[in-house]
Amino acid sequence: MEPMTFVLFGATGDLAKRKIYPALFNLFLDRKLPSSFSLIGLGRREWSDESFRANVEQSIREFSRRQSNDPSLMKQFVEAFRYHVLDIGRQEDYLDLKHLIEQCEEELHLPQNRLFYLSVGPEHFQPIAMNIQQSGLGSVNGWKRLVIEKPFGHDLQSARALNEKLSQAFTENEIFRIDHYLGKPMVQKLEALQQNNLVIQGIWNNRYIANVQITANETVGVEERAGYYDHVGALRDMFQNHMLQLLMMTAIQLPRESGFDEVRVKKKRVMKALEPLQKQNVTASVIRGQYTAGSMKGQPVAGYVDEPGIMAGTMNDTFIAAKLQIDDYYWRGVPFYIRTGKRLKEKSTRIVIEFKEQFISSPSEKHGRIEPNLLVIEMSPNESITLQLNSKDLSGEGEVKPVHIDIHPAGEELPEAYENLIRDALAGDSTFFAHWDEVELAWAWAQPILEAFEENLVPLRLYEAGTYGPPESDELLSQDGYHWWFDAKEQQTTEGEEKQYAYHKNINTVASLPTKSF
Repeated sequence: MEPMTFVLFGATGDLAKRKIYPALFNLFLDRKLPSSFSLIGLGRREWSDESFRANVEQSIREFSRRQSNDPSLMKQFVEAFRYHVLDIGRQEDYLDLKHLIEQCEEELHLPQNRLFYLSVGPEHFQPIAMNIQQSGLGSVNGWKRLVIEKPFGHDLQSARALNEKLSQAFTENEIFRIDHYLGKPMVQKLEALQQNNLVIQGIWNNRYIANVQITANETVGVEERAGYYDHVGALRDMFQNHMLQLLMMTAIQLPRESGFDEVRVKKKRVMKALEPLQKQNVTASVIRGQYTAGSMKGQPVAGYVDEPGIMAGTMNDTFIAAKLQIDDYYWRGVPFYIRTGKRLKEKSTRIVIEFKEQFISSPSEKHGRIEPNLLVIEMSPNESITLQLNSKDLSGEGEVKPVHIDIHPAGEELPEAYENLIRDALAGDSTFFAHWDEVELAWAWAQPILEAFEENLVPLRLYEAGTYGPPESDELLSQDGYHWWFDAKEQQTTEGEEKQYAYHKNINTVASLPTKSF
């Protein structure tokens, strides 16, 4: 990587403390930072360089996945950190910052490569970008890059307005929009799995795949985010960005060694092929929910409307499930089911590829069918990729039972999402970032849903905290003959369902089934 200066707006904030500093430290331990590297932290607090470095050290002790027993390594790491007081709205402060950066570049013999990371609220994106341009901070002989966090607008119109302003100071190739789901190791391994395996490429289409399920369940409620969340809801907070990005990464067809430009084109193609919804018909494809009082791990929890800071009578959504269709050669006829919500029974983020059903003629098999093969990408709380295939159990009565092949076994220590994303931003690789074309198309697709929610055209389904959401989300699949995989069923099942759900709760904890790894 080229030597550079990392300019961090919001250096005293929670995101920097919990994610950015630990990520940089782990990259440092792995020797994945540039050989010459300078970080200038910006904030309104009156900190010295020494107090800033002490806070960085503390954040690493608290939140880093790894520590170092060598004090000299920590000292070497934090020596690259300096602090500068800056008021986002004061133009004079940017001129002072420019002088400091130029001084550091001269002292350390750094080229004018500058990465501006905006770890601040989205309302600050535009004024910071404008001040970077007007102060000359962005007029460099090397490269400049702007890294921003979601949300990228709150609807289609605001997203377009924001992008127009940012584009006056940075080109699209210089803007890196972080969606941390794209930094998850299993998402990046899914891309590699498609690219490097002709077998996977050959079956990655509607001839072999019956449906795709993308789940992001959370056990937490709104916590300290009530003021923000009650104006946003699950649709804006999770669905329009994280969930649609996972859909794009699942549906793209990638030849070997695809570069970020090709990935961007393929993701855009998926979004353009996504069948649009009409505001009047949203209710046929989208389930909108809100949690009520219930229990989590045996402890009672309040309903959403009773959470501190939530407006009385709010109709805000805390759960979304939807059926989506991609109208192209590869995916026509394959439903994509997506769901996400708060206060659900268990925390889980996964993608399940269900292959088409197999029928057999053996008289020993009831119903003349066996369970479908699955490819399961677990992102949270476990990280694994497992292929579940059917095989005869030769030790018993020759019944067909699922065998789990661990393509990526659980338990291996992996880098965290921010490590991957920061490394890629430093290298100028935008493969796993949200590009403007995708963001705009995602907002355009979600806009009819937003309008339908605002006009209450979609019923607000209530679900008890500690469940898997409204029963209507199950009906969304059952009407097509499918069900959500890996939901722990507490109710008594029929004989046919009993076999179906016996091993669904957690694919990684089934000890009775043979497992192979490679």
